[in-house]
Amino acid sequence: MIHPNTELQFISKEKGYGIVAMKFIPKGTITWILDPLDQVFTPEQIQRLDPVFQDKLHTYSYRDGHGNFILCWDNSRFVNHSFHSNCMSTAYNFELAVRDIFPGEELTDDYGYLNVTEPFFCLPEPNTTRTMVMPDDLLHFHKEWDAQLKDAFKNFNKVEQPFLNFIDPLYKDKVLKIAAGKAEMDSILNCYYAGKTKVFA
Repeated sequence: MIHPNTELQFISKEKGYGIVAMKFIPKGTITWILDPLDQVFTPEQIQRLDPVFQDKLHTYSYRDGHGNFILCWDNSRFVNHSFHSNCMSTAYNFELAVRDIFPGEELTDDYGYLNVTEPFFCLPEPNTTRTMVMPDDLLHFHKEWDAQLKDAFKNFNKVEQPFLNFIDPLYKDKVLKIAAGKAEMDSILNCYYAGKTKVFA
């Protein structure tokens, strides 16, 4: 589920549609959370689908740390890539704003932490030498991403959290302890899936 203060908008011919903040979303806010309406597909289920549906999953889903593909039921599936993303995955089935997001600004993810199944060519961006998202980006950039997440967690208890009650009970106690500075954050590397099985036709 995407943050309620967002809207689907046309971004550009190159990007298509994306998610834009309609109100200020401060650093440390949960911007997306896995919810019971999101669909989970195993590789085996995908391989049994018609290629038409496989293509949709390839375009709009992400792969979790267990190797399953998550298709979000709402506008979350339209979040675009950026090497300077303002949202970031955590090990707790939600994403955090890793910097302030202002009205009119697009919410973005670095697809490098979403376990792409093949290299993803990207539009050029300033202040980065990266030109492609790779399936193993989590292995190379997790320390950098962890640092951003740890910094964002410092604000967790200082900002409004519309999704606080939706945090998976398996993780909620740990998350609250991290936010209070009483526990260490688990690395984003926990989101990595190392399997190499071909999924899509």
